[in-house]
Amino acid sequence: MGNWLVVPQGTGLARRTRARRAAQYVRMSRELQRYSIKNQMAAIAAYAEANALTIVRTYADEGRSGLRIKGRPGLIELIEDVQSGQADFDHILVYDVSRWGRFQDVDESAYYEFLCKRSGVQVEYCAELFKNDGTFVSGIAKSLKRGMAAEWSRELSVKVHAGHCRVASLGYRVGAPVGYGLRRLMVDESEHPKGFLEKGQFKALQSDRVRLQPGSAEETAVIRIIFDQFVNGRTSYSDIRRQLNDAGIANHNGRPWTDGMIPTILANENYIGKTIYNRTSRRLGQKLVKNPDHAWVRGAAAIEPIVDPSIFARAQKLLAERRVEIPEDEMLLRLRLTLRRRGKLNSRIINETLGLNHVSSYVKHFGSLRKAYALIGYVSPRDCDWIETRELWASEQTKHATELAEVLRTDPGLQLDLVLDGIALHVGGERLVSFLVARRLAHRGEDHAAQWKAYRRQISTGLLAVMRLDAANRQIADYVLLPATLKAGRYVWLSSGSLRRHRGTLYGNKGALFAAIKATLAKTTHAAPTSSAPPKKRSRSGQPKAKGFGGRRSRCGGTKSHR
Repeated sequence: MGNWLVVPQGTGLARRTRARRAAQYVRMSRELQRYSIKNQMAAIAAYAEANALTIVRTYADEGRSGLRIKGRPGLIELIEDVQSGQADFDHILVYDVSRWGRFQDVDESAYYEFLCKRSGVQVEYCAELFKNDGTFVSGIAKSLKRGMAAEWSRELSVKVHAGHCRVASLGYRVGAPVGYGLRRLMVDESEHPKGFLEKGQFKALQSDRVRLQPGSAEETAVIRIIFDQFVNGRTSYSDIRRQLNDAGIANHNGRPWTDGMIPTILANENYIGKTIYNRTSRRLGQKLVKNPDHAWVRGAAAIEPIVDPSIFARAQKLLAERRVEIPEDEMLLRLRLTLRRRGKLNSRIINETLGLNHVSSYVKHFGSLRKAYALIGYVSPRDCDWIETRELWASEQTKHATELAEVLRTDPGLQLDLVLDGIALHVGGERLVSFLVARRLAHRGEDHAAQWKAYRRQISTGLLAVMRLDAANRQIADYVLLPATLKAGRYVWLSSGSLRRHRGTLYGNKGALFAAIKATLAKTTHAAPTSSAPPKKRSRSGQPKAKGFGGRRSRCGGTKSHR
């Protein structure tokens, strides 16, 4: 009998059946036609057909930089599936080496490929001239390609930075959003206005430029009063912030003011008609660094000054006098003396005590307040373990939001966008779903029901998907879905008896929660178009009292900022 009917020893039928199954990974960092997702998928499909492969799964990272694996959920999920043994494919098809990543360390790119190869999954580059078969030639070719991909990013970074510096020197706006009382005006090559850019909007053409323009007369008056109070009235940051919030004046983000925003306003040279670029820089995804003064790029902003230059100069002198460098041992000594006088320490006490550095300064010098407390022998009664796991749960919120977005994108009636903080979903400019983490509070006895607390921030619209943690606050115990009509507040308090009062529904796993959210959104979005929230009434801060901001006390006036 011929050997074509013989199954090779040690090879299972299930393994042989899936041996020609493949997953494709596609990535695009910018809207470049050459590397568009559709173009990549078309080339990969042609390669799969030519090599008798069946594409059974797609992992995608749209609008994601290839410099680091962080922030690339598609590649992270792909590697996790391969390493966990859950992958139902033996091949990974990628357009070329650069789409796998432009890692600045070429060994990192090779490492992720090695993880797949060690798990029995082969990575193949469809548009490359060489075949990734493990030979000496393919190894040399891959190393060259990886180095070229990394160098391309480095060269592009230098060119883009030089171009931004030149544009900034001409007085145009480059980079981050503008501060309070300023607007961005898009102009063409002939300086003809084309319209104002709102938050989150960008210019459409590379030849267009962005000029700064003063905001409303009300905002201009607020800026001048801030400078007057600080320079002539010698008012503290806290008092200025308190007056702004008491008058119902929101900042440029529509939120209450904080102490840290006041010195930012006072140091902004845009208010005297100048632009500054390159104060800080973050090269190729590295840490943000502060650049020396001689590296700053200044330009005339072609905007009429909002604040008199002489008052601005006096404000800079006062700001410099307030910046007093204190040695770390002196910082700890003052903190120890404050503890002896007050009997306890917290962020509010530190910020309000004269002679003490701001909380942010202690965090910068010692890593955290908890570490600073340990150096003076103080143990805070606050649950610091919860504080140290914030980053972990923030990433979990982002992961849930990303997974829910993938589930909801199957509905053609929904146009989804993840918000910047990554823990909510927007549709048509409105927030539909927000993910919150509720930590379980300490048990107060058998007569009291278990209670959870979640920080809601300023979220006031959309469904709230609350992840309730277990007794140790280490794992997710269950999920609670709360309606959009829940009464607004900074915190959400949940207990076993409050679900009915809040009209919330309890779910034991993530799949059931996602199904309920999808069903709820399908009813609301398909039944009628989503109505936008009524515009907020603007305050009368354009007519302030002398030496103050006047107006009625707003609901958020006395609210402390969340730390």
